[in-house]
Amino acid sequence: MAFTLPDLPYSHDALADLGMSRETLEYHHDIHHKAYVDNGNKAIEGTEWEGKSVEEIVKGTYQAGAVAQNGIFNNASQFWNHNQFWEMMGPGQTGMPGELESAITESFGSVDKFKDEFKAAGAGQFGSGWAWLVKDTDGSLKVTKTENGVNPLCFDQTALLGCDVWEHSYYIDFRNKRPAYLDNFLEKLVNWENVASRL
Repeated sequence: MAFTLPDLPYSHDALADLGMSRETLEYHHDIHHKAYVDNGNKAIEGTEWEGKSVEEIVKGTYQAGAVAQNGIFNNASQFWNHNQFWEMMGPGQTGMPGELESAITESFGSVDKFKDEFKAAGAGQFGSGWAWLVKDTDGSLKVTKTENGVNPLCFDQTALLGCDVWEHSYYIDFRNKRPAYLDNFLEKLVNWENVASRL
């Protein structure tokens, strides 16, 4: 199955008043995400992975403990990560649905404690990577962080919420203030209905 760049689920200006500018979305979605699509399609051409689902490719090419992952994995995983990322955000969001709030409170003690842990994971990820809220294999909710393009699929976890902490995701709007970007992401950008639907 060839990778195809999905349209954003909202306009390029839809998040501008919420801290993510049109310019960021044009660079991040239209250029960076598209590069993972184009490079991923080239990388799988003529290989055993051509025709497989992106999830199969990510799981099948991930090398646990590897200092650097291979090109097929890097492009497939970042393609998948970004597909989730755009859906996990949105304009005009309401509060956190009750089922999700209960699950988060049960796992972390409170929503505020979850947010603090999530922000600490994102801010503490050295270099490029992602912060995640995942449903683990035992059904519990956990905050994790991953380097580069590694994602919860690699560990058989369900991604409920992911935040891209590569510099290209925040530098236009927040410069080097990653903690401020993470705080803004949780308070203004997350589509909690989408997160709840992944439970």
